[in-house]
Amino acid sequence: MIASAPASAALAVGDAELANARLVLPDRVMLGRIAVSQGEIVEIAEGDAVPAGALDCGGDWLSPGLVELHTDNLERHMRPRPGVDWPHAAAILAHDAELAGIGITTVYDAIRVGSVLSGKKKSYGRYARQMANEILAARTSGALRISHFLHLRAEICSETLTEELSEFGPADRVGILSLMDHTPHQRQFADERQYRTYVQGKYGYTDAEFDAHVVHLLEVKRRFGAQHEADAVASARAWGAVLASHDDTTTDHVAASAAHGAGLAEFPTTLEAAEALRAAGIAVMMGAPNLLRGGSHSGNVAAQTLADAGLLDILSSDYAPASLLMGAVRLGREGGDMARGIRMVTEAPARASGLTDRGALAPGQRADLVRFATAEGFPFTKGVWVRGLRVA
Repeated sequence: MIASAPASAALAVGDAELANARLVLPDRVMLGRIAVSQGEIVEIAEGDAVPAGALDCGGDWLSPGLVELHTDNLERHMRPRPGVDWPHAAAILAHDAELAGIGITTVYDAIRVGSVLSGKKKSYGRYARQMANEILAARTSGALRISHFLHLRAEICSETLTEELSEFGPADRVGILSLMDHTPHQRQFADERQYRTYVQGKYGYTDAEFDAHVVHLLEVKRRFGAQHEADAVASARAWGAVLASHDDTTTDHVAASAAHGAGLAEFPTTLEAAEALRAAGIAVMMGAPNLLRGGSHSGNVAAQTLADAGLLDILSSDYAPASLLMGAVRLGREGGDMARGIRMVTEAPARASGLTDRGALAPGQRADLVRFATAEGFPFTKGVWVRGLRVA
């Protein structure tokens, strides 16, 4: 279990006191104050008193810092336009600042491992080791505002996964390794019409190019899939990383995930799979954009359906960082239990990823805090602290 922040050149901590706030505790909301010393919560008290020197929050919400387990946001900063490669250091800093501003204080940066380098049109090239080096360097230098961990997205349907995994080891402190299988005609893209729309929209393929692309990927999966899956599972075990499944659709998928030792399921696509995951004791994570949009953009099960069925444990912002707090607040308000909604983006993801030192407002926990209010039903941050120091 990971119990502390990554080492950095100078791990800064602060003292603070925030008062007259609606504290979102693990099981309830309470008007009160929090005292922070040396980057940790040392006292929580009830009431609207504002001691001398304390920050008066004026009745705003105060929650733990948000914990994000799966986000493609860094890749968006790396390639802001098709064919445009932005300097990685600048992309990392911009990504970090954006997340800090919306209340995310811990992030697992999703980096793809496994590339397809053959075919008439190359699907994607390799970049994982270089990007990981740059994230780790920025982390060590103290340039980042929030906590960053590595999340390797292992593409089973690729040609280079085993080779790319061999470039990582325990010293990288990979937090999550997810088994990604984007082979056409199954899981997220069981509906070929949805897959065609996605691929042609992203790459501009003609119908003939799309058909050739599908044939090529099916052959890649036939040649490499089984070995890649075994190597990815072995790597996660060797590194002590949390293993995550991705897009489980059937009970057979869930059975395989359980056999591999998965502790987290990213974006199951059916109610049937979510029910099987709950029975297997695997935490279910869904996208906040799915929740806010009222359904999946790929036609899969709606996050709200799983929430209503009591099968949703964790929210992820996926491709829209601001959706994380928005989704949690929506679930909290509509369910009449703000503590439950906020728990899905704080304590639940922290524990699922092995972090024991953050995610809850409680003495002894890291003072990663978010002060927020709402306008027209949407939350907006008014202050963000990491280990007691204000970062936004």
